[in-house]
Amino acid sequence: MIYSVDVRIEVPVRDTEVTDRVGDAVENIFPGVELDHEPGKLVGETHELERFSERLHEQAILDTARREFAKRRDDDGFSFALKKQAAFKGVVNFSVGNPDELGDIDVRVTVRDPSVDEVIDYIAPPTEDGRPVDPNDR
Repeated sequence: MIYSVDVRIEVPVRDTEVTDRVGDAVENIFPGVELDHEPGKLVGETHELERFSERLHEQAILDTARREFAKRRDDDGFSFALKKQAAFKGVVNFSVGNPDELGDIDVRVTVRDPSVDEVIDYIAPPTEDGRPVDPNDR
């Protein structure tokens, strides 16, 4: 599927953290992201969600991802938060409830084409018996 998205990523960098390591955590999940250092945070943009989608499939957390996307979905896209420490290890761990003490990786996906639902279905397809299914086959 060809999709067109703008992915904005913001992550706080605390005084006790090494900026490059925080950047590495983001790049482990979103390779190729262009990060800029702003006071107290890193901000980046990418247009690619393939590696993120691969991680969701590898970790078998597609249903969890879909629930998180649905919580903060609107007509233009969706957003979610990830744990920094897990991301540093290349693991997707959604942040739910209170933010982590060191802050979370906040991600906002703005969908330009096709629809928001189609992009979500591509990144984290619905499942049956734990296996991804094509939503068009349902």
